[in-house]
Amino acid sequence: MTQPASTTPMSKEMQDCVEACMSCHTMCEETMSSCLQMGGQAQMQIMRALMDCSETTRMCADMMMRRSPMATEMCAMCAKACDMCAEACMSMADDAQMMRCAEACRRCAEMCRAMAGATM
Repeated sequence: MTQPASTTPMSKEMQDCVEACMSCHTMCEETMSSCLQMGGQAQMQIMRALMDCSETTRMCADMMMRRSPMATEMCAMCAKACDMCAEACMSMADDAQMMRCAEACRRCAEMCRAMAGATM
């Protein structure tokens, strides 16, 4: 008899992806705070990308942890949100916080793309 999905241990790849999602979520939240302190209208596009990425990465991690049957599709969407956020952050290449955020987004996107191609 097979164990229910919720009691099956997560694979190392899935654990790493959850950690990358949560790390990216945290970085996006910190970067949003930094953006708000800077102010300015040019930040609105970046703020939207940060918000989308923050919410998506958190939801993606939650769905993987509870072994949602939709986790694979969520990982694909999360990778897309992370790619868009990294690109938005790169528009402010002189800002160290933005560059750290872009790097976290790229790493998360890469891991989510790998999970999206895997069977969970």
